[in-house]
Formats: sequence, structure tokens, C-alpha cells
Amino acid sequence: MKVVIAPDSFKGSLTAALAARAIERGVRAALPRAVTVLKPMADGGEGTLDALVSALGGERLHLEVQDPLGRPVRAAYGRCGQLAVIELAAASGLPLLTGAERDPLRSDSFGTGQLMRAALEGGAHELLVCLGGSATVDGGSGLLRALGFRFLDARGQPLPPGGAALLDLAQIDDLQVPPAVRTARVRVACDVTNPLLGPQGASAVFAPQKGAGPREVALLEAALARFAQVLEAHARRPVRNQPGAGAAGGAAAGLVGLLRATLEPGAALVADAIHLDAALESADLVISGEGRLDAQTASGKVVAEVGRRARARAVPCLALAGSVTGDLGDLHALGLSAALSLARGPARQEELMRAAEPLLEAAAEQAVRLFVSARPR
Repeated sequence: MKVVIAPDSFKGSLTAALAARAIERGVRAALPRAVTVLKPMADGGEGTLDALVSALGGERLHLEVQDPLGRPVRAAYGRCGQLAVIELAAASGLPLLTGAERDPLRSDSFGTGQLMRAALEGGAHELLVCLGGSATVDGGSGLLRALGFRFLDARGQPLPPGGAALLDLAQIDDLQVPPAVRTARVRVACDVTNPLLGPQGASAVFAPQKGAGPREVALLEAALARFAQVLEAHARRPVRNQPGAGAAGGAAAGLVGLLRATLEPGAALVADAIHLDAALESADLVISGEGRLDAQTASGKVVAEVGRRARARAVPCLALAGSVTGDLGDLHALGLSAALSLARGPARQEELMRAAEPLLEAAAEQAVRLFVSARPR
């Protein structure tokens, strides 16, 4: 029997690679002679770098860059041949700041651009930029500055870092952008559909999570509106209303406008990159999983993507999760044959997280035993 194992990470407990190996042990406990194919997954956010480096046999490269407040920080990107994987959160993420330091008016994404530039100077021709977890609402202006773009005020002077400075943006200068940046293919893993502006935009929805109060939200909305006006005039293309443009504090808008990046659902992009479809050919069973299955699972999450691809090939798909809530009929509609919780009776979340690895292994064993017993003989 061929079993494809394609879980997401169990956030706070297990990386996708560790989860895949735990499931594999459970599968082998039930079926010692099973052929297992491990395809650790991610949804384009946290953990995507690790999943792709693991699946594609790449390497992590570390360097010193700037954090959201301009301080030095060690960060890594992944190199898989001519593909480089950049997680915005590695250099510009909210976890790099204390609660008191969160200030989207002045934090910026310059460090992410340093990672991108290092990857291109190291020979990468394609960048996969994973959004999510950012501390910034700067429209991506910080990372674009690191790539050679200049954001100038009406006097031709460079703007200071941070989202608030975009209120004074008058022009964008791209004369110093190196050829490697101009010719690179940039794909953005994005699992939200928020536009840049408005009640569902970058400032209104995401800035409060990054330390902004009502006054700061209004100021950042005005700053991003000015940014959109100048960006669209320079790029000669509409950006502000594109679904996903508001991701990562509007960084998606800047990447689309100035680097001609494409926005793609994160889980689908990762599945393509690790050649999941090829692994599913001739598979007898697929096992996926993540920390929680609920109403949001259908919205670009790993289990939904794996289930959809498995159903297209008529391969049964089981999902394992720390908790399963909501209408199971909705989960079955995603292509899942069954969704099983790791919990063995009432348990606190902290207990499940501490014991996630053995619980996942045991759940995988029981799920496979049930699957085998139910198969026609």
C-alpha cells in the first residue's frame, strides 16, 4: 500500500516535517510493509520555508539584516537551486518585537528586502515570498528600498522608514534597481483576499494586530491611499483593489506594482512546488493534518488543498487534527473521507500541544487500521 503523508505544521507543537515523520511511524505500526511518501506542506505562512527546503532538498542560508525597527537580526532564507524562499516574518515579523515596541507607523520591511537581494545576488532567478506575521504596514516600501527603489517626497528627498512616512510620498525612483531584481520572477504566497484600502484593507484589518489604535489606523489608511496613488501612476496598472493586495500590511501591493509579482494561494503554490500531484499518482491513501480543523479550513488551508487534489484522483484522504469543530459535512465536501481528533477524551489545549507527537503517531496508527479494516477484501 502506498501512503502519501502531507500535513501542515501543528503550530506551537510540531513542524510539518516532524508531523509527517510522526504520522509515518503510526502508519508503519499498522502496516509495516507500507510504502510511505512524505510531503510536508505549508499554507504560505509560517513554516513554508522549512517545508520547501525539506521537500526540495534545499538549504537554509543565514545572514544579518534589519529587524522592523532597523536593529540587526539574524535571519534565514531557503535556497533550492535557482528558487529562493523568503519568509517575510523572518526579518520583519511581529514576534521580533515586544508588545511595547509594536509601532506600525515607523516599523518597516527593509530586512525582508535584504534577504531577497542576497538571494538574487547569490544566483536565484525566482523568488517565492511568503507573507504573514508581519509587524509592518508600509506597503512593502521598506523591502523595495532594499532592492534599489527610492521613495521620495515633493522635494526629491528620501522618505524615512515606516508606514506613516508614505503620507509624504510624491514619486518613486527605480533608476538604481539592479538588473537581477528587474528580471527576477516573483511569486507571492498569499492566503488572504483583503484589498489594500477600505474597511477590509491592510490598515483597518491588520494594523490593530500590530499595535495601532484608531488614530493610527486612520493615519495609515491615508498613507496607504497616497502610496496607492503614486504606485499606480508609476506602475501604470491598478493595484489597490486586487484581492490580496492588503496582505502583510500592503506588502503584496508593492510587490505586485513594482516587481510584477503574482499572488497565489499559499497551499496550492507549495503543493505545486513539492510536486504533490505526482506523489498522489498510484497512491492508496493520503493523510494530512494540522492543529485545528474548523470553518476556516476551506479558506486556503493545507488540509483543504490536499483533500481537493486527492479527490481529483479518487484517492481517500484522512485528516488528523488537534481539534475538529464545525460541520463534518463541510469537511467531507473538501474531499476528506474522515477527520479525526488527536484528543482521547476531554483535554486542555496545553496538554495536547505538549504531547502532540505521540498523540499524532497513535492517531495515525488507529486511522490506518480503521481504513484497512473497512477496505473491500
